[in-house]
This record gives sequence, C-alpha cells and structure tokens, in this order.
Amino acid sequence: MIEGESENHLLGNSGQVTIYPKSEEEIANVLKYANNHRKKITVSAGETKRGFGGIIDSADILLSLANYKGIVEHTPGDMTLTVKAGTPFKELQDYLAEHKQKVSLDPAWPEYATIGGIIASNESGPKRLGYGAGRDVVIGLRMVYPDGTIIRSGGKVVKNVAGYDMNKLFIGSMGTLGVVTEVTMKLRPLAKYESLVLLSFPEGNVEEIRSFAIHLLDSVMEPTALELLSPALSQKLIGENLHTLAIGFEDVESSVHYQEEYVKKIQPANSKMKILQQKEAQAFWDKIYSIGPNGAAPAAGSEIEASLKIGVTNLDVLHVINISQQLKDTHNVVVEAHGGIGHGLCQVNLKGASEDIESAIDQLRNSVNQLGGYVIVKHLPLSLRKKINIWGENPSYFFLLEGIKSKIDPNSVLNHKRYVGGI
Repeated sequence: MIEGESENHLLGNSGQVTIYPKSEEEIANVLKYANNHRKKITVSAGETKRGFGGIIDSADILLSLANYKGIVEHTPGDMTLTVKAGTPFKELQDYLAEHKQKVSLDPAWPEYATIGGIIASNESGPKRLGYGAGRDVVIGLRMVYPDGTIIRSGGKVVKNVAGYDMNKLFIGSMGTLGVVTEVTMKLRPLAKYESLVLLSFPEGNVEEIRSFAIHLLDSVMEPTALELLSPALSQKLIGENLHTLAIGFEDVESSVHYQEEYVKKIQPANSKMKILQQKEAQAFWDKIYSIGPNGAAPAAGSEIEASLKIGVTNLDVLHVINISQQLKDTHNVVVEAHGGIGHGLCQVNLKGASEDIESAIDQLRNSVNQLGGYVIVKHLPLSLRKKINIWGENPSYFFLLEGIKSKIDPNSVLNHKRYVGGI
C-alpha cells in the first residue's frame, strides 16, 4: 500500500510517499528501486523513535514496516524465537507469556515500539543491569541491503560461534546499513516472582547512596535493576520528593524475599523503604517506560520535549542525576531523570521553551564530558536537531563507520544523515 504525506511533521523523518510492504520481497524491491534511481528512504514502523536522529524533513520514500509483523518461528524447547521486524514489542511479550517465556529487554513505550526499531537503535531500559542489551539477546538477523540483496547474519541457535559476530555491526546502526526484516533471539523463562524495593533518602546524601549501592553490588545479590530516580521523578511516580533507588528482583519467590531481607539489613538508618510485589512492581515499571517523549504521539502545545541518553562510569550516575536536577532552577525546564547504578546509562527528559532546552542540553553535555561520559539526544523536534549535534563529537573510530557505510550504501539510500557524523 502506498500513501502520500500531506504536511511536514514536527519531528521530520517523513517521506513524499509512504509504502507499507507486507513481504520481504516487497521490501527488497523498494530498496532496489531506490538504489537504482538515487532515491532516499527513511525506515519506520511504530514511530516511537521518529525524533531520534536525522536532519532531513522528508525523504523520497518513507518505508513503514507497520504491516510487516508476526511470529516466523518459535521453538519453546530451545528457547529461541524468530519474529518479523514490525512486530510491536508488547504483542511479542504477550504471545511469549502464554509459553511462560519472554524477551529479556525492556524498551520504552512497548505497546508502540517494534522489535526492529529496538534492535536498530540498541534500546534498553532500567533492567539492563540484569537483562543486558540487544547485543546480548540477538543471535541472528535477516537484512535487506540498500541494493535489494537479502543477507543473514548469525543463526537460529544459541551456540553459534562460526566466524565474526556480524549482528553487532547492525545493532545500533539506526537503520543506515540495511533494513532489518527478521530478528532471531534467545529467550528467558518468565520469573516465578517479582518485587521492587523503593529506598528513599531524605537528605539526598550522595555518599550515603554511593556507599549503599557499592555494598549491594559487591554482595551476592542479583538485582535486575538498581535505578536511581531524581526527586522530581520520584515525586511523580511514588509521591516522594526524594532521591530514590528502585531495586528490582526477579526469581523464585523465596529468593526474591531473601534478597529483600538483605536490603533491609543494610538499609541506611534514615532512609525510607517501601516494597511492591508482583503486579504493583510491574505497574511501576510500566510507568517508567511511558514517562519519556513518544515519537508516535508528539506532545501538543508550545513546550518542547527532549530526551537524552547519557553514558558514564557506573557510580557517576549519582552526579548526572544531581546535575540534571539543578537544570530546573538554572534553565527553567521541567526535568525528570533516572539512571542505572551498575551499567551507567541514564535517561534525562526535559520539557520547556526552545532556547531553554537548547541551553540545558549544552550545559549537561559539558558537565558529562568532564566526567568522561557522552550525551546522545534521543528525541528532539527537527528544528532543534538541525542546530544541535545530537550525537556529540565524532568518535576516534569514525573513519571505520564512514568506510562501512560507503561500502554497503554508497548512494546513501538508507536513513540519510540519521547516524553519527551525519552518516
């Protein structure tokens, strides 16, 4: 099916026409046509990441995989699954739950986000501490190169060690090297039990939080998440305007309760604890996954929304949360931030006037650079993406990225200027 777009989109990454293929052959034919006729293609599906990368308002073709979805192969005994790229993540998890299995990823907006987009952007959530990321889950991909060639990387079994792990080349490449059509992943059994310990610190003492986190991480406990919430986000989620650690546990019930008791034993004297069990814990995480901007439904009104991904050394998350919190007063913006102590990835969501957002991002990036970290802007309207280098400075290995792109996509057909350095 082909449709025309009637107006420019706030987030850009549009197309003069939108094509909805229903087969891999149709995808390959569209790419072959675009490559032969020097046309540009933007790839989408659930559109949650429409504001992530790209400084082009409209490509020649918007290739939407929204109708290219469904389970290709599921082998419960081997705990592997092959699925079409346009399949919404929540649909996938609901299907697997019937078999008491799951994909161990926790992306934002799971009811909209598709597995192809999650893998292409290498998205992960607070449970990355226990789950890992896309590169830990994917064991095989089917891709269509810009010239229409269909390739496969990896395999369909977990113990696949032949040759280079080519999956890692495509995961996180923002769809600039090929269109993901199928993803093969290893699965996990659903946890028998889940709980969430919420530990709030009235005085916001960074050293006290640091000491507790080190103690927990150095123990034999195995939290799936150790996420620090800024006071503003804590207030929104649990009604406590305090620095709060969200500590997730998933295992058999006896093990989960044992770990809860351990946290109680090492709990700082002046901290406040609340424990959520099962559905209450799951409801908390569902809220976390929907607090940031959603490219599929951009906010109405004059305020600008931005979302930043920040990577630092694990315990420097404490500094990032505090620096982010200060932006509220210095830049007149609404700030909601959280970060994983244990993996070092933070998400900072901003809302405010255009000039305040731009200035806040610049200051936050300068502060994080001093910590030896990086800032990537994951969501921002097109007008600001044209002014702000959303990827930051090019890495030392940028020449390798350029070389790979020029070899695979010499005509820059796919997601033109969507990735690092305008690739």
